[in-house]
Amino acid sequence: MASHSDTLVVFFGATAGANGGKLGSDEREIILLVWQIVDLHEKKVGKLHKCFVKPDTLELTDQCKEETGLTLEDIVDAEPLDKVLEQIQQSVTSEVKCLGRSSYTLLVNGPLIIRQALHPEASKKNLVLPECFFSFVDLRKEFLKCCPNASSVQKLTLSSMLDYVGLPAVSEQMIGVKEVNSMVQLTLCILDEPYNHKFYCAETVNTKFDSGTCSKMEPVDSETVIRARGLPWQSSDQDIARFFKGLNIAKGGVALCLNAQGRRNGEALVRFINAEHRDLALERHKHHMGSRYIEVYKATGEEFLKIAGGTSNEVAQFLSKENQVIIRMRGLPFTATTQEVLSFLGPESPVTDGAEGLLFVKYPDGRPTGDAFVLFSCEEYAQNALKKHKQILGKRYIELFRSTAAEVQQVLNRYMSTPLISTLPPSPIVPLPVLSTPPFLPTASSTRDCVRLRGLPYTAGIEDILEFMGDHTVDIKTHGVHMVLNQQGRPSGDAFIQMKSPDKAFLVAQKCHKKTMKDRYVEVFQCSTEEMSIVLMGGTLNRSGLSPPPCKLPCLSPPTAYAAFPTPPTILSEAALYQPPLLAAPRGPPTTLHSPAHALAYYPPQPHLYMNMNMNYTAYYPSPPVSPSTVSYFAAPPGAMAAAVAAGAHPVAAPSHPAAAAASSVLPQPGALVRMQGLPYNTGVKDILSFFQGYQLQPDAVLILYNFSGQCSGEALITFPNEDIARRAIAERSGQPFYGQLIHLVFCN
Repeated sequence: MASHSDTLVVFFGATAGANGGKLGSDEREIILLVWQIVDLHEKKVGKLHKCFVKPDTLELTDQCKEETGLTLEDIVDAEPLDKVLEQIQQSVTSEVKCLGRSSYTLLVNGPLIIRQALHPEASKKNLVLPECFFSFVDLRKEFLKCCPNASSVQKLTLSSMLDYVGLPAVSEQMIGVKEVNSMVQLTLCILDEPYNHKFYCAETVNTKFDSGTCSKMEPVDSETVIRARGLPWQSSDQDIARFFKGLNIAKGGVALCLNAQGRRNGEALVRFINAEHRDLALERHKHHMGSRYIEVYKATGEEFLKIAGGTSNEVAQFLSKENQVIIRMRGLPFTATTQEVLSFLGPESPVTDGAEGLLFVKYPDGRPTGDAFVLFSCEEYAQNALKKHKQILGKRYIELFRSTAAEVQQVLNRYMSTPLISTLPPSPIVPLPVLSTPPFLPTASSTRDCVRLRGLPYTAGIEDILEFMGDHTVDIKTHGVHMVLNQQGRPSGDAFIQMKSPDKAFLVAQKCHKKTMKDRYVEVFQCSTEEMSIVLMGGTLNRSGLSPPPCKLPCLSPPTAYAAFPTPPTILSEAALYQPPLLAAPRGPPTTLHSPAHALAYYPPQPHLYMNMNMNYTAYYPSPPVSPSTVSYFAAPPGAMAAAVAAGAHPVAAPSHPAAAAASSVLPQPGALVRMQGLPYNTGVKDILSFFQGYQLQPDAVLILYNFSGQCSGEALITFPNEDIARRAIAERSGQPFYGQLIHLVFCN
């Protein structure tokens, strides 16, 4: 605190890149430090010191050369930063003692040299900074206390402050010397009459990041939160705090984001103590963590609470122990006990407070998820525990990795919000005026009057597609735009467009192929409605031609145990799998007098959910019509069916509604199909995605096969992006243990 300091050390620095208001924004190293002591009691000034610093990279930007007047010759023989800082501390300490004083505090013109240059560089070089560099006084803020009408802090400059108090500008032109002399004059001025200013308190730089918990009820200012993107997946909260070294992060203010499979997605939300520190954090956009650059954007307090906020008393009690290292364990046997886990970790990595330092993650009904969090009192114990990564407990190998308090909250929130039993869906037929016209369905034909758009941005809508096609929009058939959605009802990146003639389709494929839409290029292929159906079955279409589906799959309706979905005893023929009703049908405008005029109705994609939460369904939905002001849209109910190939899987079809006589089938996505055999009977889609992590699988690429009674048959179909990835997965993963059972993979050709 400056109130206890006898002296101020006026301090200035310059880097090999941007300086002034952009100091530290380009990660350039410090090349110059200048300082001078001011005795607060006697109001005397010490000797001015100037010291060059040799950077690791001997290079000066043109901007630096122009602003500072320095050249490589000036710094090539200088000492490195750690030596210079040691010299500064020794010199200042000696001079303060000679003045008969006992303490000192740095005085800077803005926090950039300390927060954005010195601390980040020292962190990257693993330097231990002297204690004096963890507190400082900002001259601009102190000046504003004396002269509140001067201007805002951000607009204050040394020349404007000198002019405000009537002091002449410093004539010295040498970089660093001019700035320090100006700061010394201003300091002496506000110490004297009529201001008689006292330097009461200094700003501090946190020496470490404090983990902690955050309640969902806690107010979080949106002006203090950022989103960091592009983080290495193994990054911990301490790594992120180190990236923002020099800026003060709020307690428990780092929240690592998880994807749908519970794995880190390379993003984190970070909460700072105030808006000033948040704004400085935004200046570190595209700074590097190791060899990766990190993107930094603004975020909101609501987003932070969604990730880091928690309400569980059990979690709050678990995380109440401070200064603990958190390790996450994944893949535990469901029958694992506390004592078995403690024995697995061993005496070389004792858990804090024994069983109290172990938190099992469970579903709301008390069933274990296979995850647990463990507390260790020091880094050494945590490192010993991490050495157990992928060792066997029971018949399963266990994954261990570093975690955070926010991740504990996020994982617990996710599992505790999982419903015990998925509710049966409401009828997909939303009440609307009766439509008298029959549904329009594209007739299967070999005429190549369609185009397929592949690689659409997931945020693309109908308007984007029409804009993408430009003048060719007039050649689209009525109701001819069909967007394909995945099983979650989200865009899959594909769309089919019916054109008025094969010539028009050919022209679109030639003119629009690899045009960009929202910074992504889109592939455009000419095709027929017959080929369209085959592609939806899992075949591939490119400019070289059409490849048939890797295998033809019969389909099953949902288990017949659920009376809400009656199952007629009819067999689905193989030919039915290739019929055009894979795309749900639009209907014309209603003709009844009671229908609302010009109403555009969309049936939101609602894939059926059944009590077996592992079942995977796929349904395709149409786009709105080209003329949204005059046509209503009536989507046929999604066909909730599960493919089955294993012995004992009986193909039975069940339209779930009379309006869906031609219901959608569950179809493999385009790509290379692999059969996975030997699965445990409680396997879920999430487990398979985790097993194939790194093979570019999407959530809708996994299809678990069920027998007639609705139980898992022990097999699944996996659609890989291409044959190369599929064969690599077979070579690397076949014969590997999957929750205690050996898996066999077969390529479907």
